[in-house]
Amino acid sequence: MGALKVFLTGASSGIGEALAREYAAQGAILGLVARKRDKLEAFAASLPGAGHLALVADVGDPDAMRDAAERFIAVHGLPDVVIANAGISVGVQTEYPEDYAVFESVLRTNVLGPFATFQPFVSAFRARGSGTLVGIASCAGFRGLPGAGAYSASKAGVIRYLEALRGELYGSGVAVVTIVPGYIRTPLTAVNPYRMPFLIDAEEAARRFIRAISRRISYTVIPWPMAIVMRLLLIAPNWLFDRIFSRTKRKPRKLPT
Repeated sequence: MGALKVFLTGASSGIGEALAREYAAQGAILGLVARKRDKLEAFAASLPGAGHLALVADVGDPDAMRDAAERFIAVHGLPDVVIANAGISVGVQTEYPEDYAVFESVLRTNVLGPFATFQPFVSAFRARGSGTLVGIASCAGFRGLPGAGAYSASKAGVIRYLEALRGELYGSGVAVVTIVPGYIRTPLTAVNPYRMPFLIDAEEAARRFIRAISRRISYTVIPWPMAIVMRLLLIAPNWLFDRIFSRTKRKPRKLPT
């Protein structure tokens, strides 16, 4: 059996970077997707192993994602694992008209991005009877967090999209894996002005993600104590949830430039 082939978005920073480093250390061949060419190519060249491809594309552009998928397939054939990891996390406030564009951008990247990432591979995976599609959601998708409406809405959407896709591919041999991270130490969480319980390093998170992916676990919360916290929040009455979270510090907005 040859080396594992992995197609990964959001590959040049945060969780994506940690996943790429861990997979490369395990001998996988990687298709690395991100938007910044120089950074992506330098990162791909720094990884151990040979054959890694730097595929410059925006996950919000379905044509670019189809092109990236075709370039990977032309060189290495169909991947074994496709990971939709690219995401945006930024605060928004509905009272500001300029935040509409930010909200739209978050939804395009975080919800439509996984669709654009998976779409070029689904028919071929189904025909082959194997493959794993992985979506990275977030515990923020369990309930709407004040100041993070775009992010919470997008990650709730990802969870439900992956659930629907899992049903569509049931019995085909193609696995759909939903990974729901809690707080991971990355540039995205570095700006959070509030306490982050059960915070873990990106490298440790990557190792746990890969174990879940290799076992084709359909749904997992990492780290697991966050699953308990989130389930408690789900059953909390609205008056209590609103009272507590209306007082918490909020994710910074992306201010106009």
